[in-house]
Amino acid sequence: MTTYSNTRDTRNARDTDPASGAASGAAAAPAKQGANKGRLATASMVGTTLEWYDFTVYNTLAALVFNHLFFPSMDPLAGTILALSTYAVGYVSRPLGGFVFGNLGDKIGRRAVLVLTLVVMGLTTGLMGLLPTYASIGIWSPVLLVALRFVQGVALGGEWAGAVLLSVEHGDQRKRGLNASWTQVGPSFGTLLATGLIALITLSISPDEFLAWGWRVPFLLSLVLVAFGLWVRRGVEETPMFEEMQHSDRQAEMPIADVFRKHWRNLLVAGGSRIGSDVLYALMVVFTLTYVTGTLHLSRPLALTAVLVGTAFNALTVPLFGALSDKLGRRPVYGFGVLCAVIWAYGFFVLLDTSSPALIVLSVVVGLVIHAIMYGPQAAFVTEQFPTRVRYAGSSLAYTLAGILGGGFAPLIIVTLYKEYGTTLSVSLYVTAALAITAIALFAAKETAHKPLRD
Repeated sequence: MTTYSNTRDTRNARDTDPASGAASGAAAAPAKQGANKGRLATASMVGTTLEWYDFTVYNTLAALVFNHLFFPSMDPLAGTILALSTYAVGYVSRPLGGFVFGNLGDKIGRRAVLVLTLVVMGLTTGLMGLLPTYASIGIWSPVLLVALRFVQGVALGGEWAGAVLLSVEHGDQRKRGLNASWTQVGPSFGTLLATGLIALITLSISPDEFLAWGWRVPFLLSLVLVAFGLWVRRGVEETPMFEEMQHSDRQAEMPIADVFRKHWRNLLVAGGSRIGSDVLYALMVVFTLTYVTGTLHLSRPLALTAVLVGTAFNALTVPLFGALSDKLGRRPVYGFGVLCAVIWAYGFFVLLDTSSPALIVLSVVVGLVIHAIMYGPQAAFVTEQFPTRVRYAGSSLAYTLAGILGGGFAPLIIVTLYKEYGTTLSVSLYVTAALAITAIALFAAKETAHKPLRD
């Protein structure tokens, strides 16, 4: 592990040596840094694990039961569309979190902001598990659901960038792709935990019991993840790069304004790179549940099992492709994933329509491994577009603004397209269009894997 110093000479040497790390007068000795590798990876991963645990619980229940609990006056598919609309609220509110926490992260530090966002995420999810349904309080039930989703989205808007920077700015600069990818493993772990838990609950109790109270359990259990995350993050110090910037008085007065004024091109590149992977993920994880149960009329456990196995493969392969991008470069690995995803946007439904359980599982597994090819290098690619003084703000804005166009409305658009045209071709064309945006962003970007972080 690279050691750090606060001297100008060391910083200048780092600027010409891609293998060197960031400077910090308060940095630990190499042995201590090495001992903290696991904790750093866990601290980076736990926030996105909670984020996607929360979102997957919501997504799954929106696709399966929320049309009955919160929108009972609608026909089933229309109720599902309304439920997924409230899912989008969590993405629409993210840029507000990106503005607020992005500024704070570049001014008061990465670690302090990460503790705050983790607490807010966990509490809002726990409160969702206590919400009365439409049968109890009528229209106020979906109103409260939307309000909690909004607050949750604000916290999520500040979480991702800080989690990535915790590992990237602490870790070996030659392994930024691998280090940053641990944050990207969080969505798979969160999805895995949520889907596995919901599958277990649905197999353990009757459908009526699940509708009556079983759906609340996954929301309430998010508080356990919050407690664990706080314990892990308390043991991680502020990043050396932020401390060096703070000690040398090089902080931006208005980080968000600087991003729009001086780094707008990098913001477009970083944001555009996310859209295709987000839409593909929504197709694999969210629409699979709706399509398998609602269109193919197959069992709910089969749909959940396919997502469960697929996310397990996603979690295993994300670090592999993150590490591969350290060797081959971000753009070649990322671009290969885009090409594979375009092909699979059509092949996916060919396997689903066989109604074969084995082929349905295979279709989701292949799709989520392809997603991992893009997702592995993504975190490092995004953060490498910005200098230290605005890295939190720039990364947060890229993540949140792209999230609206990509992940936020993707489930709603996919279900609406299918309802309107009655064919999966419209869905595949939509996924292809999103991937084309990512391809353009990659083409416009410069390779950053083997260069030092911009200072």
